[in-house]
Amino acid sequence: MRVLIQRVKEASVSIGGEIKSAIDTGLLILVGVEDADTKEDAEWLAKKSASLRIFDDENGVMNRSVKDIGGSILIVSQFTLHASTKKGNRPSYIKAAKHEHAIPMYEALCHYTAQEIGKPVLTGEFGANMQVKLINDGPVTIWIDSKNRE
Repeated sequence: MRVLIQRVKEASVSIGGEIKSAIDTGLLILVGVEDADTKEDAEWLAKKSASLRIFDDENGVMNRSVKDIGGSILIVSQFTLHASTKKGNRPSYIKAAKHEHAIPMYEALCHYTAQEIGKPVLTGEFGANMQVKLINDGPVTIWIDSKNRE
């Protein structure tokens, strides 16, 4: 499971011109699922994401987590995080999980993340054509792969 985490001043996801979810200060998490992913991966990523100290403390040092600041989280599915560009110019998405596996893993990540921050997370709509807007704060963007826990 791969996530691209962005520290945001605000973020929203719209479907068909209608805003589905919007947050103020917090994290926008884009998530891609592959067939090898398990609920253990989702739980590990939820804990890691909610605990990342990427928000400024009173001294302007990134020393606080989204939990510490009471921020919000918006989680959006994005199968293209598993794109392979090794051959040619057209990305291959063969590593991205099919809906029957990806949806339960996405839902598990949302569930575990909500548990970690002690409040609901907002979401996009799995498989929908979504328009995501954000104001990246910093910018701060972090990529994490649960199979490569560095």
